[in-house]
Amino acid sequence: MDYKVIAHRILSAVGGKDNLQNFEHCATRLRIIVVDDSRVDSMQIEALKEEIGGYFYQTGQHQFIIGTGKVNYVYEAFKELSGDSQNEMSDFKKDAYSNLKPMQKLMRIFADVLVPLIPALVTTGLLMGIRGLITNLGVEMTPEFLTLFEMVTDVAFAFLPVLITYSATKRFGGNPILGIVVGLMMVAPQLPNAWAVASGDANPLVISIFGLSINIVGYQGSVLPGIFAGWLIAYVERNVRKVVPSMMDLIITPFTSILVSITVILFVVGPILHGVENFSTQGVLALTQMPFGIGHIIYAAFQQIIVITGLHHALSMIEIQLITETGVNILQPLGTASMAGQFGAAIAVATLIRNNKQRSNAVSASISTLFGITEPLLFGVTLPNPKAFVMGMIGGAVGGVVTFLLNVAPAGMGITFIPGLLLYTDSFGSLIGYVLVILSAFTAAFVLTRLFVKVEA
Repeated sequence: MDYKVIAHRILSAVGGKDNLQNFEHCATRLRIIVVDDSRVDSMQIEALKEEIGGYFYQTGQHQFIIGTGKVNYVYEAFKELSGDSQNEMSDFKKDAYSNLKPMQKLMRIFADVLVPLIPALVTTGLLMGIRGLITNLGVEMTPEFLTLFEMVTDVAFAFLPVLITYSATKRFGGNPILGIVVGLMMVAPQLPNAWAVASGDANPLVISIFGLSINIVGYQGSVLPGIFAGWLIAYVERNVRKVVPSMMDLIITPFTSILVSITVILFVVGPILHGVENFSTQGVLALTQMPFGIGHIIYAAFQQIIVITGLHHALSMIEIQLITETGVNILQPLGTASMAGQFGAAIAVATLIRNNKQRSNAVSASISTLFGITEPLLFGVTLPNPKAFVMGMIGGAVGGVVTFLLNVAPAGMGITFIPGLLLYTDSFGSLIGYVLVILSAFTAAFVLTRLFVKVEA
C-alpha cells in the first residue's frame, strides 16, 4: 500500500483540503468531518474500497478503514497533504460531538470517563485471575500474604468512585484534584460500607432532614454517582469563579465546589443514581438468567448491533456493576462470542471472494477483531453482505449457548477475544471453556456463511 497515494485519493474523494473541517484517526480508521457533505465524491470512494478495508459514514464522520498500524502512516500523509488547514482546525472531539444525537452524546461521555480507567481495571482482573490460579494449584498462602494479595486485587474496585470522579471532573473541565477529594468522601470509612449493608453485616446511616429520613451508605463500586459528581464539581467551579473576586478564588471556589457536590450526592442525586444502577444490573442479570440460556443467546447474537449504533460504550458501566455485585462479568464471554461469530462469517466471505486484492482487504479488515476491534470487519465485510452478518449473529448465538452450558464468566473486564484469555488464568477448566466459546461461534458462522452466502466478487 502506497500511503501517500491512498491519502491523496481520500483527500480528493472528500472534496479537497478546503472542504476539510477536521480529521483524526483511531486504531484502524481515518475519520474525517467535512464542511459540505455534498462535495464528497461517492464514485471515488467506491473505487477506493478496492484499495482499503472499507468505508462508512456515521455520526457526521466519513470513516475510511485502513487497518491497524497502516492508518498511522496514512494519517501522517493526509495531514501533510492538508497543509496549513490543519493548524486552523478546531478540536476534533468538539466537532464530532456537534454531530451526535443526545443518546449518542451520553454514551460518548460514558466512554470518555470510563475508557481511561480500563487499564487499571484490566490489571485488577488479571491479578484476580492469578490469585485464583495460585489457589487452584493448591499453593497455601499465609494470612499476611493473602491480605496483601487481596489489597492488590480489591483496591481499584473499592475506591472506584475516586477514579471515576477524578476522570469525570477532568472530562468536564473541572479541577481533577477536587474530584479526588469528593470521590474519597463517597467511600470514606465513616460511611457504612455499601457491600456490608447489602450483605446485612451493617446498617445504613439514617439522617433525618425536615422530618424526612434518608439512608446514607458508601458508594463502593458505584459508577453513575461518580460521573454526576464530576460534572457537578466542574459546573459549580466554573460558575462560582465567575462571581468570586480573584483574590478569594483559591478559597471560595474549591470550598463551594466540594461542599455543594458532596451534599447533593449524599442527600439527593446519589441515592437515585444508585437505584438506577441497581435496576440496570438486575435487568442484565434477569436477561442472563432466562431459562435454557435464552438470554445468553439473545445478547451474544445482538451485541455487535449495539456496537454498530455506538451504544456499546455504556456497557463498561454495566460490566463494572456486575463485577462489584456478583464477582463475575458474564458480558465478557458473550461479547467475545458475538465477535467470534462475525469473525467466522468474515473469514468465510474472504474465502468466497475470487479477486485476490479484495480477499486480502477482507482478511486485513477482519484481523483486528482478534484483539477486540470489530468495526473494520463489520463495516468493511459483513454488513455489506447482510446474509453474512446474519450468519455471524447465529454464530454468536451458538457461542452464547456454550457460555451458558459451561458457565463461562471471568472476574475482569476491558479485554476480549485473544487478549481476554488472560482473564481466565484462574483455572484450566475456565480457560478451555472460553476457548470453546470462541471456537463454537467461529465455526458455526464460518460453516453457515460458506453454505448459504454468495459473494459477487
